[in-house]
Amino acid sequence: MKQTESFELGGQTVTLETGRMAKQADGSVIVSSGNNIVLVTAVTSKRESTADFFPLTVEFSEKFYATGRIPGGYFKREGRPTGEAILNCRLIDRPIRPSFPEGYNQETQIVATILSYDGKASANSLASIGASAALHISSAPFNGPTAAIQVAEVDGKLVINPGYEDLSKATLALFMAGTRKGILMVEGEAHFKSEAEILEAVAFGHKAMAPIFDAQDALREKTGNKPKIEFTAPTVDPDFEKVVKDFVQSKLDAALVIKDKMERYAQFEVIKKEAKEALLADIPAEDKELRSGELSKVFGDVKFHTARRMILKEGKRIDGRDTTTVRPIACEVALLPRVHGSALFTRGETQVLGTVTLGTPDDVQHIDALDGHLKKSFMLHYNFPPYSVGEAGRMGGTSRRETGHGFLAERALAAVIPSQEDFPYVLRVVGEVMESNGSSSMGTVCSGTLALLDAGVPIKGNVSGIAMGLIKEGDDIAILTDILGDEDHLGDMDFKVAGTRDGITAFQMDLKIDSISFDIFEKALAQAKTGRNHILDEMEKVMSVTRGEVSEYAPRIMTIKIKPEKVREVIGSGGKTIKGIVEATGVKINIEDDGTINISSVDSEKSAQAIKMIEDIIAEPEVGATYNGKVVKITDFGAFVEILPNSSGLLHISELAHERVRNVTDVIKEGDMVDVKVLDVDRAGRMKLSRKALIPKEGADA
Repeated sequence: MKQTESFELGGQTVTLETGRMAKQADGSVIVSSGNNIVLVTAVTSKRESTADFFPLTVEFSEKFYATGRIPGGYFKREGRPTGEAILNCRLIDRPIRPSFPEGYNQETQIVATILSYDGKASANSLASIGASAALHISSAPFNGPTAAIQVAEVDGKLVINPGYEDLSKATLALFMAGTRKGILMVEGEAHFKSEAEILEAVAFGHKAMAPIFDAQDALREKTGNKPKIEFTAPTVDPDFEKVVKDFVQSKLDAALVIKDKMERYAQFEVIKKEAKEALLADIPAEDKELRSGELSKVFGDVKFHTARRMILKEGKRIDGRDTTTVRPIACEVALLPRVHGSALFTRGETQVLGTVTLGTPDDVQHIDALDGHLKKSFMLHYNFPPYSVGEAGRMGGTSRRETGHGFLAERALAAVIPSQEDFPYVLRVVGEVMESNGSSSMGTVCSGTLALLDAGVPIKGNVSGIAMGLIKEGDDIAILTDILGDEDHLGDMDFKVAGTRDGITAFQMDLKIDSISFDIFEKALAQAKTGRNHILDEMEKVMSVTRGEVSEYAPRIMTIKIKPEKVREVIGSGGKTIKGIVEATGVKINIEDDGTINISSVDSEKSAQAIKMIEDIIAEPEVGATYNGKVVKITDFGAFVEILPNSSGLLHISELAHERVRNVTDVIKEGDMVDVKVLDVDRAGRMKLSRKALIPKEGADA
């Protein structure tokens, strides 16, 4: 039976509808707002699961028919998810995952399908709301509802779910999700905003979420409050649990203070092996697999709670630091001679090699998206090979995690990238993670900044990034600066903040608990600022300003501006003129409709030669000026002389010489080079030329 519920959000009516489509899914909701319609389904597998994790998958299915377009490419059908779709999958996943009970392991899938899209605003908020609503009305043990919205500051005013036009002018844009109690996830970018301004925007967004929660609760009521799956996390035999704890506790106490990550991990394996040998030796064969699984669970629980206790009760972290200290930092630049810019940033056991490549306008990235054909002149790519964590693994395509981390780092640096007018290069930054033990994405921001400086890019400020953590047990709270990988796993929050000394440029927060208060959020922001500035101090000891010149191996781009009406002359019929310049000089030429011309080449002399050829083409004749031109046509009344490329004038027979001339060919012939003076140019651009004006008179007349 069809049921609907509507609410107002950012001045738009949003409708939740169920019972019309995809009724065999556990939960199915159509979310519509204006001409945007998203179908979101939730299905929980009925098969018994033995997984030791929660296999939740989210798919964001972009359908080009939703915009009345046919996909590009040879096959003319949607293929693998675009980068934007992957990012939206992550936005939906991150607030939903912590809303399931700990230990739940039934395979669950969320599919958001864009059915109709007007291209005026992103559909990710609608899709995330739909995912929560579909789970809320289903039998899945989902501790919802959750809500998700976009917040932007446009012309000094905060707005909810802005359109693309407003987003293009926004000085702050964030996507956030939460519950009635607080915030669950937030990420965004800003133009050097203060911590107080970020906090104000998040509080504004959370207040706007109230009708979203109410609508989902009302829809669940209308659908009959389907009973939720009763889930109880599997327990371990208490007697066996005590035996394992007694055996490993003191050993783990000693292992957890080993500073070196790989040495610490090796000791964990030694302790686990000793425990299995000592505690499973007398276990019957039919029970050994069960007991082995229980031992691993207890071992992990003891390690988890011991590390958290050390932080909360003793103020001591795994590597011996206090809660606010940043790990040792080392920076290098100009490591790779043929690379346009390079830097190595090391913070503790996290190390990222950053590289910068300067490209020409031909290297701009073209994206076939639902929003239309897009172009990107700044790209950041993040690579996380298995050796960075001491593992042997599959090397293949870009993972969703790599896409997400790269996008965050790209956002962090985008605010300081110069405009195309100031620096007409296409920029590609790559972060190669060499080692990882906590926040390699923020390491990518730091190495990327140094590599940009090394490449001679005039960035608007130096950016550093840091990852913050949280341990919360009741009223006991510890906010951690520069978290380790282990502290990410055992902690309750991963909060990344990047920015310059002038303000924040990007941020991303994920929680493993149901929410945090604004007080904790504010404290984490303040502590992050101190850490960011410390990292910047260390980076700027190595390099603080751009080199001011690009690598000898980078293309030189020279820019000139011509009148828009002259563009056609430079291009020529069928592109003949511009092709001729390229063939003659070997440069690359990019012409915009507004008359901007970028000439790029590794040889500056060739670029100058091309500029001279273009200037000759667009040059306009000056009255009174003298030119050496070519006779291109002879007539009875005179000759036409080309004094500039594509610019000819009439040399009348009376202007050939002081004496009377009977035949033009008695003085000049077609193909001759002749000096002439411009006598006049009329409104239509027709020129009158004279040869005799340049010839001295002789005899009595002189």
